[in-house]
Amino acid sequence: MRADVFLVENGLASTRSQAQRLIASGVQWRLGASAPWHRVAKNGDDIPAGAEAHLLDEAEARFVSRGGLKLEGALRHTGLRVQGMQCLDVGQSTGGFTHCLLEQGARQVVGVDVGQDQLHAQLRQDARVVCLEGLNARTLTPSSLQEAWEAAGVETEEPPVQDDTPPENPYRWMSGDGEVSDYDDSDDVRDEEVEAELARNAVPQAVAAAGAPRRQAALAKHPLEPVFDLITGDLSFISLTLVLPALVPLLAPGGQLLMLVKPQFELQPGQVGKGGVVRDAALYAVVEQRIRACCAGLGLAVQDWFDSPITGGDGNREFFVSARRAA
Repeated sequence: MRADVFLVENGLASTRSQAQRLIASGVQWRLGASAPWHRVAKNGDDIPAGAEAHLLDEAEARFVSRGGLKLEGALRHTGLRVQGMQCLDVGQSTGGFTHCLLEQGARQVVGVDVGQDQLHAQLRQDARVVCLEGLNARTLTPSSLQEAWEAAGVETEEPPVQDDTPPENPYRWMSGDGEVSDYDDSDDVRDEEVEAELARNAVPQAVAAAGAPRRQAALAKHPLEPVFDLITGDLSFISLTLVLPALVPLLAPGGQLLMLVKPQFELQPGQVGKGGVVRDAALYAVVEQRIRACCAGLGLAVQDWFDSPITGGDGNREFFVSARRAA
């Protein structure tokens, strides 16, 4: 089995892209306690089924995406403690930022993303996480967020309808309109096997039927107040100057904003090099000035501007802006 696929299927990585980063950091495997270790050199290397795999660097595996490592470094840099906070994660995607916030003790994380079905299953099942999809951060308002929350609370999946009513004539396909003689049923499935199969099928149906009402009850128990202690964000293909005006009304007085800044989306196309990489370091100061000016115009006091602890996946240098709304 391919090494990157092996890591995913054995629960050592959430995605193949994460598995490939783990392999770059170092992965080895062996076929028994007394067998020698073999180092994985590339993603396509074969790892036999049943092998034991070991990560030489587990940092990449701590969160569902490397965004968690970025935010963890940013929280450490700013000294911001999120214990007990209600947080908004804009551009939630797979959920790296959300995962980090939960690990740091956030009380609740409401995630917003314009896409669909991106949040990792581990986080989607967490009662502290609310995933609101199909929402454009640029047009967010307290009322639209409230409406999306309420819609998520009332959506339920109808359990499959079981119709045990037998057909009018179950043996019509046989000769004599169902009159069959000398029928040998020795090879038929035994009754107890049928009952066991029905019982197995009933379990996922019961879970599906109960899951949505439980989720609805959880949302009703913790109604959303669209005012947040902390707003984080990791957005692509849009400038933060277009999104921040919509976020400020969602920030509590004295609330904190901690956003990842991707210069390639803050500059004009002619200022970005081949492959979408910003190669002129002088442009970083231009991006910083634009973000600072935008924050000032919105009543946000910028407290810090610093490099992301991890570069972007495409090699771009990224930054964090930390700002606070006036009390």
